[in-house]
Amino acid sequence: MAEDERKIVLDKSNFSEWYNDVVDVAGLSEKRYPIKGMNVWTPYGWKIMQKVDSIIRRECDATGHDEVHFPLLIPKTEFQKEADHIKGFDAEVYWVTHGGLNELDIPLLLRPTSETAMYPIFSLWVRSHKDLPLKTYQIVNTFRYETKMTRSFIRVREIHFFEAHTCHDSFEEAEKQIREDCSIMDKVGSDLCLPYLLVKRPDWDKFAGAVYTIGVDTLMPSKKTLQLGSIHQYKENFSKPYDIKFEGSDGEFHFAHQTTYGMSERLIGAIVGVHGDDKGVIMPPKIAPFQFVIIPILAKNKSEMVLEEARKLRQEMTEMGFRIKLDERDTRPGSKHYDWEIKGVPIRIEIGPRDIEKGTVVFARRDLSTKSFIERSDLKAQAEKALDEIHSELRKRADDIVDNGVKMVDSLDDGTKLLGSGWDGIIKTNWCGEMDCAQAMEKALDKTFLGFPMKDVDSGEEEKHSGNCMNCGRPTDTVVMLSKSY
Repeated sequence: MAEDERKIVLDKSNFSEWYNDVVDVAGLSEKRYPIKGMNVWTPYGWKIMQKVDSIIRRECDATGHDEVHFPLLIPKTEFQKEADHIKGFDAEVYWVTHGGLNELDIPLLLRPTSETAMYPIFSLWVRSHKDLPLKTYQIVNTFRYETKMTRSFIRVREIHFFEAHTCHDSFEEAEKQIREDCSIMDKVGSDLCLPYLLVKRPDWDKFAGAVYTIGVDTLMPSKKTLQLGSIHQYKENFSKPYDIKFEGSDGEFHFAHQTTYGMSERLIGAIVGVHGDDKGVIMPPKIAPFQFVIIPILAKNKSEMVLEEARKLRQEMTEMGFRIKLDERDTRPGSKHYDWEIKGVPIRIEIGPRDIEKGTVVFARRDLSTKSFIERSDLKAQAEKALDEIHSELRKRADDIVDNGVKMVDSLDDGTKLLGSGWDGIIKTNWCGEMDCAQAMEKALDKTFLGFPMKDVDSGEEEKHSGNCMNCGRPTDTVVMLSKSY
């Protein structure tokens, strides 16, 4: 097949089609597994996910969390102990009713999330105030019977999932944990070059069983928000039904206060969507499986010499601490350029006979499509500088999407005029707290309540702004966001 015939034309202006195509051609996920929404992690996609997992592990380990790994199956009897949690997941779970040919006495389910698997054991681990805080996390697969249209990484039925579960001796200590979770998210988002909004969900959209939920939302180029993760304050809602209690320093028994923090493979979907372009994916340097790919430029009678020098270059840069791929395939350089451009390798290094004579290599940056000659004698410093510049450039572009995608609006009339002008994104406005007004706002704007934007990471307070309810005009300082979401 000719080179041009196998290329797919990518057009990000049609984001939905572009996203599906770029995931396929970049080899990030295999969707042809015979169960809808349960996709195969390809080698390249799995390398990316493992890099993200390593960042999450780094931050959790640094804050005193211990990694655990609980079983996949949960007895129905344990799942039923928290009523609100059941209502939140009863239509989404996969049931196991037989062991071999024998019907089970107690049906089992595949974990949709792990509260009901972990908390019966937490009740054995937590006995005294000296056992607190208990800070755990695991990275596992969860399963939800998703009935909507599936989309790689964004909406699937088998979900690669990080979840942290903690127990504390007081509500105040649990609140400190939530601030710490926000700080962890800040570091993860920074390494992925992903800006996000911390938005407290309205009561009708909080996690099943939570006292409150903080959503971690980014804005995709489609102008829809994508929830990257969520942080939940449980207070004693789970510790009471699961009997997680401890003897305090006062000699009395108390129920633990609990929090959870979860993120999923949606992080990969956000990276693809936010950073990609019409040429394919662009990988942030800190999670790129290969930060550099070396393309030998072969010449007649000098091919072996170039290949030998390219191998030396790979070894040198590996010893410098970079992640390197040497493409030795017997195919044209143009085809190699195309393949690695789609996969989003941050920098392509070209080396040919002339470069070897001059003691240089060529750096081709994926984010700017620029080329520059680099002296081999200054290779490490220039490579580090280039990766830092790409990181900053990707973050700036992503920040611009969010900055330009959120607008404060005073009235429904102003909101409909703004949307009618062709702008789309997140509407920020004031709300009186009445459900009738919320429903009127959603209907008029064709958006749903995202929630209440948080003021900052440290205070845990919601943003306040004096104004009038967008719908009824009553004075209020409550600020809300509305958006279309995945």
